[in-house]
Amino acid sequence: MPDTAPSNLSVVEREVESRSASLKKELGLRDLVLTQIVFVFGTVWVGFAATLGRSQMAFWLIAIATFYLPLAAVVIYLNRLAPLEGGLYQWAKVGFGDFIAFLVAWNFWIFGILVMSGISLIIKKNIAYAIGPSANRMHENKRWTILVCLLLITAIVAASRRGLALGKWVQNFGGAMLIITVATLILMPLITASHGSLANYHPFSLSMPEINSHNVNVCSKLAVGALSGFEYIAILAGECRAPAKNISRSVWISAPIIALMFILGTASVLAFVTPDKVDLIAPIPQVLSLGFGSSGWVSTLISLTIFGVAARQIALMSIYFTANTRLPMVAGWDHLLPAWFTRLHSKYKTPVNSVLFVGAVTLALGLASLIDTGTQEAFQLLDNAGGVFYASTYMVLFAIPLFGMKGFGVRAPWWLKIACVSGFLVSLLYIGFTIIPIIEVKSRFSFAMKIIVPVITANAIGVLLFWIGRRRTQEPVA
Repeated sequence: MPDTAPSNLSVVEREVESRSASLKKELGLRDLVLTQIVFVFGTVWVGFAATLGRSQMAFWLIAIATFYLPLAAVVIYLNRLAPLEGGLYQWAKVGFGDFIAFLVAWNFWIFGILVMSGISLIIKKNIAYAIGPSANRMHENKRWTILVCLLLITAIVAASRRGLALGKWVQNFGGAMLIITVATLILMPLITASHGSLANYHPFSLSMPEINSHNVNVCSKLAVGALSGFEYIAILAGECRAPAKNISRSVWISAPIIALMFILGTASVLAFVTPDKVDLIAPIPQVLSLGFGSSGWVSTLISLTIFGVAARQIALMSIYFTANTRLPMVAGWDHLLPAWFTRLHSKYKTPVNSVLFVGAVTLALGLASLIDTGTQEAFQLLDNAGGVFYASTYMVLFAIPLFGMKGFGVRAPWWLKIACVSGFLVSLLYIGFTIIPIIEVKSRFSFAMKIIVPVITANAIGVLLFWIGRRRTQEPVA
């Protein structure tokens, strides 16, 4: 029987390109580079890395070698083969069929919802640090968190309805502010050297890493949590100009910049804060407020810089939100979700129903996470639970070059397969560590159950939704 694999990709390409033809092509190379930096460089991760002390650079390099570089390689490779709206959803569909693709999109979607639910906690912390000591009561005040969450979701829904014509400027502004903020953080030990800050500043220390459960746990988070996200932009391929070329180029340009920002930023945090005193939700604002808190007019400037961190978080949420509204849309194109999700705004060509649905779910989960938990624990729960969903999608991503290339009609090169084995194993390791908190919590068993039960339940719901979608179209399950 002749090999019909090439037609699989051809059919998917033809269908997706015809569907996405009406979408506006708003994103160019500059937009994509800034979006990659905003998306991948999570400000919280320099805090996680700082808990490793002077071994931080060694663990960053381990995470870069075992996960970051393999991820960049597989995204560039698959995007050049299939630069399609939906990104990993489409790649999984070509490689493994509709069922796996739907579960990938489902886990991707829930991950985005959980991350967005936690962003309001980060923004509230940033605002509190920017205001100064007079706002100390805001740090653990749930009423302030609820207010910030309501205002943020309302604004993001309104902006997303307008589409990337507006959203890309929010993201670009956030990217520019992030670069300025991180540059300030990196230079801060040198600026404040007269106060003795350089005594604890070791930006390129390669101390032999101590291998223990905490350090391996954090290292897995640096890999799958911090050094991840290149594939997310590919979800918007149908709204990019020259996506096959520009998405790949954006990865090449942004990858080394992001790596240096992480390593040097973590060193600056450790110059001012001991590993056990790091604020895991808002480490950069914490350090900026400590470094310049009593420097007269400079403290005002730093307050504005901390607000810049909040601007980055808003831009990040805009990216997550945009991608999360597209996943139900592309699943609707395949009749796996109701056509209601595919309805586009007559003027802006955005999936308006999907925008409203994602906004409502994000708000509900953000408020639910605060029930019977402190702010730090709530953030850890959202982050760890979201990480399980995300790492699950990465296991599929890295499995495509290993087992799913028949659908693309090509063979993956040997070096890519080796990289994918590394990325797959790191993703699996990360999942194993998610039920172990790196902070003190009320109950470790309760913490673990709050992650395990929702993950299992959510995927069971995903299987049910796929089955209902297939029944709706009277097609057998793949």
